[in-house]
Amino acid sequence: MSFLLKAMIGNPMKNMAGGVAEEEKKEEGDGKETPESKGMSREEFEEYQRQLVEEKIERDKQFAQKKAERASLRVHMRDKYRLPQSEKDDAQIQIVGGDVDLPEDLAKMVEQDEEEEEINDSLLGKIQNMDFDAIKTKAQTTLTEMKEAAEEKCTLM
Repeated sequence: MSFLLKAMIGNPMKNMAGGVAEEEKKEEGDGKETPESKGMSREEFEEYQRQLVEEKIERDKQFAQKKAERASLRVHMRDKYRLPQSEKDDAQIQIVGGDVDLPEDLAKMVEQDEEEEEINDSLLGKIQNMDFDAIKTKAQTTLTEMKEAAEEKCTLM
């Protein structure tokens, strides 16, 4: 409610009180930051601008590294499931320099998946995953069906 009140009363009051002078000041500048606009000396302003550029470069590097890690994970998953490779992922990895390791959390997950697959692929793993009750009932039903079929065909039984 107060926002609505400010919007209705505040803007017209600014226009009457001196909004015109502020607009003239805005028009005079070319929209770039100056040391005076920040309230700094020239050296402080240059140092501030240099820090901004360095921070941006560092953020870009970290972002590219994360993208390459994700691409590496996708490449690994494509290898695992025998899917066609993507040139985009290969290019992303090469941009960072080609030395991209999976993040620790993802590497642990991949190792756990591989261990589980090894266990499941082994004979013991397959035996442990079998449902013996279902196999037993299926064998019994098959045997009774074969007996019934044999009785129908054979007159001696």
